[in-house]
Amino acid sequence: MTADSPGAGARAVVVGASGQLGREVADELRRRGVEVLAADRRRADLTDTKATAALAGRFDADAVYNCAAYTDVDGCESEPEAALETNGRAPARLATALPGHCRLIHVSTDYVFDGRGRRPYREEDATAPATVYGRSKLAAEQAVADAGGLVVRTSWVFGPEGRNFVSAIADRLGRGETLRVVSDQVGCPTYAPYLARALVDLHAAAAAGIVHYCNSPATSWHGFAVAIVAALGLNAEVEPIATADLPRPAVRPAYSVLDTERFESFTNRRVEEWRPGLDDYFARLGQGKAEA
Repeated sequence: MTADSPGAGARAVVVGASGQLGREVADELRRRGVEVLAADRRRADLTDTKATAALAGRFDADAVYNCAAYTDVDGCESEPEAALETNGRAPARLATALPGHCRLIHVSTDYVFDGRGRRPYREEDATAPATVYGRSKLAAEQAVADAGGLVVRTSWVFGPEGRNFVSAIADRLGRGETLRVVSDQVGCPTYAPYLARALVDLHAAAAAGIVHYCNSPATSWHGFAVAIVAALGLNAEVEPIATADLPRPAVRPAYSVLDTERFESFTNRRVEEWRPGLDDYFARLGQGKAEA
């Protein structure tokens, strides 16, 4: 089995298939000849462990890709129990409930770190989440890994199928709003189709445990916003502001760059850059410089 081919006769269930990442994972698997059961919440509620595991069993899946999560970082602060159940306990239960020949590929987050680092975070670095969201995602990681599954931490995901930072900036530009964006938070944007490819590559390479994946290079939210404006062919000003100027219920990490060396070792390739992904994002939506 190679990183380019999951294997003849492979079958996979994608949980959360209606979201921006789930759609891309299902499409990537189909491109590689994998038979896919793309399940939205009505067909596979992540918190209903028995039903989801039974669905994977009936489908004879060799992998379940968990793309479902409670991703509203501020919302998690006011609903900690819902966040812990969806992001933590449910994936942990599912990892051990799946049939023996099937394993869970689970997506986690840079928010498991406190953001005080000065170099890219490695998989073995100490975790210290400062938010309910980060704690809830961390709660699933060890159980998934112990069950032989794969945990892939990522960051700043954007894709053409959902709501995200890119769509928010584009909407604000469309309304003629002044852009004021935080410049003292640094991380790595990650294009959902690239992340989907990475998840499938890692499963095909039999990677297990915890692996980091994000796109390069690192930037700030302000730098990302400036790139979005440029990708749209616009000349709008983006005012840099400090995190303190935009108080929110959940603390955002000041630095959450992930070290991707382990990913590159498993797959024998470099991570993608996010700028071509940003151009592809707008091309898929019929926007961008050519249409501006």
